[in-house]
Amino acid sequence: MEEAKSYFSRELLAWYRKHKRVLPWRANRDPYRIWVSEIMLQQTRVDTVIPYYERFMDRFPTVRALAEAPEPEVLKCWEGLGYYSRARNLQAGARMVMELYGGEVPDDKTAVAGLKGVGPYTSGAIMSIAFNRPEPAVDGNVMRVLSRYFCLEEDIAKPATRVGIEKLAASLIPEGAAGDFNQGLMELGALVCTPKSPSCLPCPVMEHCAGRIAGREHELPIKTKAKPPRPEMRAAVIVAGTGGNAGKVLVRQRPETGLLAQMWELPHVLLTKEQERLAVSAIDPEESAELGELLTRAVEEETGLLIRPKSWLMDTDHVFSHIHWKMRVIAADLGDPAAIEAISGSNQEDRSIPAFLAAESAASYEPDDSTDGSRYRWIEPEDMAELAFPNLFLRILRDYWSGDSEE
Repeated sequence: MEEAKSYFSRELLAWYRKHKRVLPWRANRDPYRIWVSEIMLQQTRVDTVIPYYERFMDRFPTVRALAEAPEPEVLKCWEGLGYYSRARNLQAGARMVMELYGGEVPDDKTAVAGLKGVGPYTSGAIMSIAFNRPEPAVDGNVMRVLSRYFCLEEDIAKPATRVGIEKLAASLIPEGAAGDFNQGLMELGALVCTPKSPSCLPCPVMEHCAGRIAGREHELPIKTKAKPPRPEMRAAVIVAGTGGNAGKVLVRQRPETGLLAQMWELPHVLLTKEQERLAVSAIDPEESAELGELLTRAVEEETGLLIRPKSWLMDTDHVFSHIHWKMRVIAADLGDPAAIEAISGSNQEDRSIPAFLAAESAASYEPDDSTDGSRYRWIEPEDMAELAFPNLFLRILRDYWSGDSEE
């Protein structure tokens, strides 16, 4: 066992120092830059992260710059990466560093681990890569590599297994080379010892890999399958503006907390099982008067919008970690202008629809307590450079404005 461990550490370190990729966060050992990169790399591919990382660091080059930035700017810079709580937690952590440590990420494991959004892996990565401290940084790549090399059969989905692998990883760190060793482990898992097709021949530690010797490199690691995301069918509307808002569409801002907090989206509703059945069974949604009536009623009840569905635009979807949104998108315009004019003369507290429908030329609207708490506004394509949208709605709006939808 000890021989296998010393061989692994020696050969992996030599391999990494010879073959490591040139990545922007490896330019120096600035703990802030490393921190940002590790948060971005969570559940996201390196090639995807690189352009986001470079833009983010250009916009927020220091802890102070991130801490003092308005949150909408941070979310906009993060737009497209997903898992937006990462961005909020990163900014909250930066504000903690400003308040508690004078703007310098501390060379202290307990302090770093106490920052918002920093878990055991991220704290280990920061401490080892930035400060060269002998702390393990165990993510999925590392658990896979070590499970195969040492032929470990414990379920890596269990917390106890992670703890055991963290202890094993710590025992492998060569003296004075924690940063390079941990990055080498991650690199090996990302490039060579991959999940489905491990490349054993070019692997620097192939000779003593117990999993390969046992012919189990494709079976390991053992991992209990997570529950599939819960499917939800939703109906969204692209409400086209008229008059002073011609060429614009209506969007709303999500609440301050919860999924996709404070981001912008198209008005949409969650369909009941019966509504979902109708939507799915409609052979031609564009010609389904029943589906149109259903959506009109559902949208009005949920959002207060008095709309008139015109045609089906597209079906699309987006998978979150725990929810799978299946989205039917309908083109619509505002309801009967005479009805809107009549509503405009009623008392504000008695209105069942938002006030912006009574004053269509208004650029934005701040709702009262009679609405669902979201903020609505009319936007044109240029406004998307300022507002942060989840990927799903980015795709829908870009297709709509580019003419690629099937309207």
